[in-house]
Amino acid sequence: MDRGTVGSTNRGRLRVGVRTVGHSEVLTPAGELDHHTADLLREPLEEAIAQGRTRLVVDCSELEFCDSTGLNVLLGARLKAEEVGGTVHLVAMQPVVARVFEITGAEAVFTLHDSLDTALCD
Repeated sequence: MDRGTVGSTNRGRLRVGVRTVGHSEVLTPAGELDHHTADLLREPLEEAIAQGRTRLVVDCSELEFCDSTGLNVLLGARLKAEEVGGTVHLVAMQPVVARVFEITGAEAVFTLHDSLDTALCD
């Protein structure tokens, strides 16, 4: 990981893949989810909900870092999805990301999965 970009406005630190699999919208953030990059995940989450895709699966297997802003993006998406009868599922969190959810208690409000396969079968 290039620590020279930490705290910068280099939005290249996060990429978000989006694809539809069955009834799920699968979003795959890769890199660092923080104050500077949060909109790169927020926008496709909100777009999916606006398009009626209410079963959101966030594959965190390539997410290397998540701060409180990133956590708030996911919590906000969960609330918006629930308003329209939807859900947000989190998949394969790396230990450093899982720790943020554990410390804040946010893990209790999401459906967590070890693998993308199990999230898509649920």
